[in-house]
Amino acid sequence: MRQSHRSGGAVVVASVILLATACSAAQTPPEGRRDEPSVQARKVGGQVTVADPANVQADELGAVPVLMYHQLVAEPRSVYDRTPQDFRAELERLARERYVPVTAREFSSGKIDIPAGTHPVVLTFDDSTVTQFRLVADGRPASGTAVDILLDTARKHPGFRPVATFFVNADPFGEPGGRKSLDWLVKHEFEVGNHTLRHTALGTVDDDTAQKAIADNQRAITQAVPGLSVVSMALPNGSMPHSRQLALQGTADAVHYQHQGVYLVGADPAPSPFSIAFDPGAVPRIRSQAATGPEAQFTSTVWLDKLRDGTVKRYTSDGDPKKISFPRSEAAHLAPAHRQAARPY
Repeated sequence: MRQSHRSGGAVVVASVILLATACSAAQTPPEGRRDEPSVQARKVGGQVTVADPANVQADELGAVPVLMYHQLVAEPRSVYDRTPQDFRAELERLARERYVPVTAREFSSGKIDIPAGTHPVVLTFDDSTVTQFRLVADGRPASGTAVDILLDTARKHPGFRPVATFFVNADPFGEPGGRKSLDWLVKHEFEVGNHTLRHTALGTVDDDTAQKAIADNQRAITQAVPGLSVVSMALPNGSMPHSRQLALQGTADAVHYQHQGVYLVGADPAPSPFSIAFDPGAVPRIRSQAATGPEAQFTSTVWLDKLRDGTVKRYTSDGDPKKISFPRSEAAHLAPAHRQAARPY
């Protein structure tokens, strides 16, 4: 995989293929200022006005971190594990740096409705492990799980949306069938995505088997949550089907699936969904990890540093979901399909 990013007129190129052995981060206002109006929209003379894109340095053609998580464990055994403390610290960093979580569905569809001057981040979880989410007897998320930590972070940082996308397999979160778990997630505005029923590395099987692995999970998810539209998929082990289009759509045993976003294992920030570089069939993700260990240069800590210091230009919202704002010098990066919504400055 090869992905390019704009960097002050230069291009930063990161190239890597990460294959997993297991399926394989502007400050927020200080505490005392949280009740101030958002810069997204302010009332002037009784009228609501949208922020001037230039004033908030909007760039909706910038890169977006799509972060990838697997397990939260006290003692990590692989680069795909993080401790609960690591996860909480990364969320706190994102909140401080004015990131706002959006789902994979919102990102790939371009429906990014966040305040002006903030940045989208997509939190994704593979394999539906019990450390990510599980319900206790009173119907609440278990303490110390990823969902519990995310909800707690959102309570401490108003504006930090507690949403994420969970790419699930069979019997998600240790619950046979996953009815209670998936229903709770959907009712609380989390997204449920496809990760194949049995975690099939799609590039290792024939096309019919690949379609069946995806369609079987589509059926299981919609049996748990009838009527749910599943539009996002993460490739187990980052393994693409031999016929690449089958990751986006296919049919098996009378079950049809169609995804608007297919997510890889790594290892770069994703292009804006409005950029000519955006490929919905191969959306890069970043493994959550400290700036140490294997392939450390492609980890969340390193990429979040580059996005913060401007080495890689990041997506900054104009606060108006109907417009796409960016510096006029970046106009060549806009995909033709989005020209009518363009607002260069």
